[in-house]
Amino acid sequence: MKLKQIGVIHSPYKEKKDAPRQGRYSEEISEITIFDEYLEGLQDIEQKKHYYILYWLDRAERDKLTGIPPGRTEERGVFSIRSPARPNPIAMCLVEIIKIEGNKLTVKWLDALDGSPLIDIKPFWAETDCI
Repeated sequence: MKLKQIGVIHSPYKEKKDAPRQGRYSEEISEITIFDEYLEGLQDIEQKKHYYILYWLDRAERDKLTGIPPGRTEERGVFSIRSPARPNPIAMCLVEIIKIEGNKLTVKWLDALDGSPLIDIKPFWAETDCI
């Protein structure tokens, strides 16, 4: 299995303690830079306002299979919670696009640490993404 980094995330969050528990709890602005070889993939991106950003939690612990969710006291399996510590630290965050300029997307609600590798961008579709 091979993942390709398609860009990099620039955010105000320099350390884990700086980032919000969920991106939607913050109005901070982040910028996503798409690498030149993937620019064609941005065609028509302006047609939607909300996207899922998938990124690699490159500073997360990878050896944990349990964690305690915020506001809880009992450990749960990582596949039943949204802990960043997991075997494959892939994060998914819903963002709102504020501005698009060339290979740069300015977004809000992103909880990624500064310098996080971008893996993919997928449109949010309320009719399929909401149960």
